Parts: sequence; C-alpha cells; structure tokens
Amino acid sequence: MPGNGSQSARPPRELAALLAALQANVGTVFLGKPDVVRMACVALLADGHVLLDDVPGVGKTLLAKALARSLGCKFTRIQFTPDLLPGDLIGVTIYKQQTAEFVFQPGPVFAQVVLADEINRATPRTQSALLEAMQERQVTLDGTTRALGPPFLVVATQNPHEFEGTYPLPESQLDRFLLRVKVGYPGREAERAILTQHRAGEPVEALEPVLTPDDVLALQAHVRNVRVEASITDYVLDLVAETRKHGELALGSSTRGALALYRAAQAHAVTAGRDFVVPDDVKALAEPVLAHRLVTRSWAAGGHPDAGPVVREILAALKVPT
Repeated sequence: MPGNGSQSARPPRELAALLAALQANVGTVFLGKPDVVRMACVALLADGHVLLDDVPGVGKTLLAKALARSLGCKFTRIQFTPDLLPGDLIGVTIYKQQTAEFVFQPGPVFAQVVLADEINRATPRTQSALLEAMQERQVTLDGTTRALGPPFLVVATQNPHEFEGTYPLPESQLDRFLLRVKVGYPGREAERAILTQHRAGEPVEALEPVLTPDDVLALQAHVRNVRVEASITDYVLDLVAETRKHGELALGSSTRGALALYRAAQAHAVTAGRDFVVPDDVKALAEPVLAHRLVTRSWAAGGHPDAGPVVREILAALKVPT
C-alpha cells in the first residue's frame, strides 16, 4: 500500500469529490442528520475515533455501519456485553497439537473499521483492552506487538450510563476518542422518510463502497497539510487553558485534548472546502472534542452532569482571533 507521502499528491478537487461522495452515500440511509454525518467524517479524516452517544434507537449503529460500508475497508462489528473478555477483542494464542506450535488467532479488532457496539455494556477491564489499539494502532500479546491498519478507525456507540446494565467509560478510555457526538432524534419529515425507507428491509445492507483504503489515507494526508495560523493555534491553547482553571471543572483538558481539537479543526475545514482553519472550525469542534475529556466537580462528587455547558460558556467569554 502506498505511504502517506505519496497520497498527499492527489489534486484537491479529486479529494473534495471523494469526501462529497462519502457524505452523500452515508446520507442516503442515515437521514435528517447531515451535521452528525459530517462529524463522523471529521473523525475519519483526522485519523481519530468517534463515540456516538445517545439513547437506544436513534440510529447510532446505523450510522456506524453506513460509514463502514461506504469505505472499502475490512470491517468488523463487536457487540459489547458484560461477559465479553479482552481475549475476545484482541485474540488469543492457542496450542496446535499437530505442529506442536503456539499460533496466534487474531480477534475482531484486527480490522480497518471496527464498530464497538454498546461499548459501555462491557466491564472496565474489557473496555481497557481497546486502549493500546486505539492510541498506538497496535496490539501486544505474549510479548509480540502486531500493527493495526492503516487506516484504523473505531466507531463506538454507547447508551447513557443511567440505563441499567451499563458501565461508565473511564477517563483514560474517553480521552482516546477524538469526538463524542450526540445523535439526537430526527425531525418529523426525516422520521417519516425513515419509516418509508425501511418498509422493504434494512437499506444499509445495500450500500456499496465509494472510497478505498488508499482514498482514506489520501484524505488524511491532505488534512495534515491544512494551514493553521498562529492566531488560531493560540485560540486553541487559550481555550484549553481556560478549562484547566475554570471553577466548575475538577479536571481540565489534557495536551492530547488540545492536539485533538487542532487536528479536528483541520478536518472540519476540509469538509467545508477550505485548506485553512478559521475560528468557526474551532468553535464547532470545541464541545464534541473537549466535553467528554473534562470532569466537573459535580461529577467528581457522584453526579453525572455534562461538561458541554461549561465549554460553551468558555467559548462565549473567549476573545475570537480576527
């Protein structure tokens, strides 16, 4: 497979057409939520992972499957359950009596697009098995390290942890997701179209790939070349610094969070047809990138409030570069 350096030589117009084809293909089955589709594409372009977070039945798994089927990549779906073990994810080493050898049997994480469905239904031990895979794009077992991808994308879904039978994701796990996206209910007309579309079966099963793995790598290389002026970089750093001293937050953003916001803003600019970042890119991504990485004082005391309102408050008070 060609390396990322050769991928970046593709004409911008060709890359824009690929991105438009991807968004349109996903949008044919995931109706009424173009902003959510765009955020999923931002995660893909920024070479990050995305957590789809909302109540059951609003299309989280549908979106993940539609994105995976639109990419000509190896795809696996893992249904997370309380009895799922780490070995069920990364694989196991078994002894072959015929050859008197230990042979590694790879788990479902050895794919290019991994759907981790209802990730918060598994125990923290099993959730943690994904940490190395998500951050390092590799798996280490029995002293041997095996690479994953490229590309390698985890699309996880979770139901709010107020629902019975779920386990909150630890902060270290949440920090590995570039974006947390709340799907929300569709509008009335979109919901009407969904009812009509599903009469003949599941439309996502008929989706055909519109991008190859090389196309994905080319788009990711293009994103890394998007221009970010010094004033925009300072805007990102100012925003992150404010999270670390805000009175309502017990834990502010890490440096990984700042880097995630920087990269996501580059990807967001590409989805807008630009090769440079503007303040609106940072504003649009601040809450999806940072809110799940922050711990409010109420959360630390046993509550479960979302940090999104705090991020919006910081944004409103922060001076926007011109």
